[in-house]
Formats: sequence, C-alpha cells, structure tokens
Amino acid sequence: MNRRPITCTCRMMAVAIVIAAATIGANDIREDIVYVEKEGVGVTYDVVPAAEPNGAAVLLMSSGGWFSRKWPVDQVKQRFGFLLDAGYTVVPVRHRSAPEFKVPDAVADVQHAVRHVRHHAANYGIDASRMAVMGFSSGGHLTLMISLDSDDGSSAETDDAVANTPNHVAAGIAYFPPVDLENSVGPNERFPALEFDPSLATSVSPINFADAEDPPILFLHGTEDQLVPLHNSTRMHEALTNVGVESKLSVFEGEAHGFRDPSHQERARTEILAFLASHLITN
Repeated sequence: MNRRPITCTCRMMAVAIVIAAATIGANDIREDIVYVEKEGVGVTYDVVPAAEPNGAAVLLMSSGGWFSRKWPVDQVKQRFGFLLDAGYTVVPVRHRSAPEFKVPDAVADVQHAVRHVRHHAANYGIDASRMAVMGFSSGGHLTLMISLDSDDGSSAETDDAVANTPNHVAAGIAYFPPVDLENSVGPNERFPALEFDPSLATSVSPINFADAEDPPILFLHGTEDQLVPLHNSTRMHEALTNVGVESKLSVFEGEAHGFRDPSHQERARTEILAFLASHLITN
C-alpha cells in the first residue's frame, strides 16, 4: 500500500564525512554517507558503482535479524560482484541496529534512505526511476516495507528537501522474508528487535500493504527454511497477485535458510539478473 511519506551506529557522526558528490567522480566509491541522524546515531549507506555503470542501482539492505553492520567494500564487491559486472551501482544501506533499536526504527530508517539516495541520485550517476531494493531475511522484510509502503514525499509538515523526495522503487527482490510480525512481537532473546509495542506490528508487516500500485517483486525461498518458513513468501506472493501486481515466487527445493547450496546461489543470481533487466534496463 503506497500511503506514507551495522548501522554505522557511530555516535554523533559528523555530517562532514558526507563527501560533496560534486567534488568527486561519478565512478568513485563513497562510504559512510550519513542519510539521517536520530537519537545521537548517524545512519549511513555506501555507494559502490560498477566499472561500467548502466545508470540503474540496487539498494542492499544490510540487515540480519534486524541487526545491521557495515560490509567492507571488498566484501560487497565479492558477494555482489554479479550485480556490479552487469552494470548496476550497488548501495549497501544500514539502519539503526538491534538490540538497542527495534523493527519500526529499522523500517523508518530504510524508507528514509531511499529518499536520500533518490535526492542525490544524479550525483551518484543513478537514474532515480531505475532503483531496485534487495534483502535477505530481515533485509527481505525491509525490502518489502520499502517496496509496498512508499509515497510521493509531499509533506506539509516539513520543508526538508530529502523528506519531500519520493521513496518509490522500481522493483524489489526479497530472499526468505518474514511478512507478518503480529504473532512474533514480544520478548525475544535471539531477535531483540521484535521487542516493541505490539500495537505497531500491523504497521510493519508487509502482508498488510499489498495494493495495485506496488512494484514488481521477486521472492526467493527454500522449501526447508525452518527459521522463516516458505509460507511467508507464498502468502505475500498470493496477496500481490490478487491485486494485480507482478510477482514471481522462485522456490528452491531442499534449500534451508541462507542458501548455502552453490547451485542454488548461481540459479538465484541468474534469476535476479533476468528480473532486474526486465524492470530496470531501458532500450
């Protein structure tokens, strides 16, 4: 439903680390760009361009169990080199991290991150209309919250340029995402980000946000996922299909949470590239 306007959790991070994009080349890597400061926390993303950028970008949710940390650029290049090789600029996005911060904080952060990237897109060599978002597990959940709960940014409450920037994306890719948190909120030793006011669960559950204006979504999920069972993606896929949204559910037989099988990893990469090409590449 389109309705609303580790971390680098460095305390009081100086805004000065945000390099003025106009002073560096479009193909240069930018790190630790502060996109918002909340409660003394500077929340950041990086921009890693392809050697031969095609103008499109993939925003990667740096999140696992709603814990967020910085991936070293070399690790990003290794793990997501298939995206860079295809010409996509890769933007790893952090959020305020568990255990101190909770799911609603993470959702608010990443939705704002999209606004910030879009506002500065030209400086990064990115076409703001050709941005996708991708994440794994809790990152998949955040991917869906970005994709399904966006707005045009127009707000009478602030004249801040970033806050008034749309946060739509052109496509979403969600690996094994939890889609309904209503029965998961409460004390949780393994996932402390779920310890928040239960009355907020509906507002951060993607299953409640399917409507006809949502972008295309690709789901990738294993049949043997015990942590986030397959029915999460199946249910979300059906909800999107029922409102006429293009949704593809790719099921991996015998795969558990995390996709350790190299053949499954390769198949997933192939499907992701085909999906991105069909929605982000212009002729």
